[in-house]
Amino acid sequence: MNTENKMTVATVTSSAAVHTEITYTQFGDYLLPDLTLDPQPEGEIGVWGWRRKMHLKERRKGTYNALLMNGTLTQHLIDTNEAAFDMMETLVKQMAATEGVTEKLKARSDGMGRTDEQHSESR
Repeated sequence: MNTENKMTVATVTSSAAVHTEITYTQFGDYLLPDLTLDPQPEGEIGVWGWRRKMHLKERRKGTYNALLMNGTLTQHLIDTNEAAFDMMETLVKQMAATEGVTEKLKARSDGMGRTDEQHSESR
């Protein structure tokens, strides 16, 4: 038997009161709130985003929970992944320029190994 009961809750932010209407659905003897998440941004979190998430979750729990509750965690992870990827590309280009890697050298088989080595060193 599912019945809906409505309850109005007032929360105070700053000096103004904000009224939010919360609906509940009854399941047996329990009233459960009908909660929905805000839409999350689309994008690839990637390996650097996942690493950032694990770092926040294990070592910065307050920051992790604040981002999660504000609904900004996914965007933060996407931004972190993009920034880390851009930084890695910049480092590889700088290392290639410093070590004299050219397009001709990259075309040779030993040149590719050198670029791969620089790529792994930048991580």
